[in-house]
Amino acid sequence: MTNAEIRALREQILDLVTEYYRVAHTPTPFVPGQTRVNYAGRVYDERELISAVEAVLDFWLTVGPRVMTFEKELARLLGIRRVLTTNSGSSANLIAMTALCSRRRERPLQPGDQVITPAMGFSTTVAPIVQNNLTPVFVDCELGTYNLDPTQLEAALSERTGAIFFAHTLGNPADMETVMAFAREHELYVIEDACDALGSTYDDQMVGTFGDLGTLSFYPAHHITTGEGGAVFTDDATLARIAQSVRDWGRDCQCDYTSPPGGACGRRFQWEIPGLAEPYDHRYLFVEVGYNLKMTDVQAAIGLAQLTKLPDFVAARKEHFARLYQGLKPYEEFLILPAWSERADPAWFAFPLTVRPGAPFTRRDLTTFLEKRNIETRLLFAGNIVQQPGYRHIRHRSVGALPNSDLVLRSSFFFGVYPGLDDDRIAYVLSAFADFFANLL
Repeated sequence: MTNAEIRALREQILDLVTEYYRVAHTPTPFVPGQTRVNYAGRVYDERELISAVEAVLDFWLTVGPRVMTFEKELARLLGIRRVLTTNSGSSANLIAMTALCSRRRERPLQPGDQVITPAMGFSTTVAPIVQNNLTPVFVDCELGTYNLDPTQLEAALSERTGAIFFAHTLGNPADMETVMAFAREHELYVIEDACDALGSTYDDQMVGTFGDLGTLSFYPAHHITTGEGGAVFTDDATLARIAQSVRDWGRDCQCDYTSPPGGACGRRFQWEIPGLAEPYDHRYLFVEVGYNLKMTDVQAAIGLAQLTKLPDFVAARKEHFARLYQGLKPYEEFLILPAWSERADPAWFAFPLTVRPGAPFTRRDLTTFLEKRNIETRLLFAGNIVQQPGYRHIRHRSVGALPNSDLVLRSSFFFGVYPGLDDDRIAYVLSAFADFFANLL
């Protein structure tokens, strides 16, 4: 078969993919009370399917040209030097924390060093601290923003404090001026978990780019998706090299698929291991305790298609949030509505609510009512993670009793603002809240 015939066959396949999308994947009309109003989900069209199929036809099964392009496009979007894609946002968090512990750094974190982190959050922001034999020091969250309370940073500080690791909760930027000033004053590393916050800004700067390292997740619930997937990013060339080693089995070699057989360095087979009389292959020189946490080209192909839609996705999230916020203001007597800094422009992941203490109903009453009307809800992650079974017995320190995090554990939840919603679904959600409070009052 000639090259022209192969190209024609490829185009025929892609045309069929487009037709298949229109037949098999076109969304069905919304029927109030019957159609599930999801809190999040994949938003895609034929372009993602075509991109994925093209990658499959090229049969790149691991890192290839699309991964490299996706990393460069993300770096351009974030205004950052280096992005390393990963197989998940959780892996990105593990890589970021592990990189700060590398002995190749001038000032690595040591076992037993302390990392300030909020008690209210997702498990895999805390897990890498524990997994690296560091000690989390838990601060409380602010009600409304659900971010770490910056007024507790001083009380969390000790002579063993080495870093601050926190998420921008549900896409709501934390108080970056206070956090970064504190970190600079005490020479602390900062990792920003921006997994829920792609597109959010603080003082017009992308969150995740203030600290030493930032992370993203591309799980289907997030702002863009590659299925499973994530990224770790930094402006620090040394940290980028260490992070790549941690991601790529721990090896020292940084070559990609375009590198010549002798390696980009030109001396692939001339590296030394102390005590070994003969040179060693650089591809098998391991300088970190690492993993295989890479993204595949098929995932990156989907990500590239999604990335072109990010501005529209972010705009839709903001619009949906604004409508819900205005619609729920009449119920502030019973509900704590979200809050955010005037300097922040959140690309909201979801809409959080907390049932006020003393309200004549519980969180369970309200979420059960919504779920029975096919409106999907989620609890606000771990609440106070110190109360979670897997974390109750970890070595840690807490600043005070963490009352706000405990309230989140008991009384907070969230529901959707994602781009898959529309005017009819938003109106239906607000009508369900109106029905709940009409029955209550």
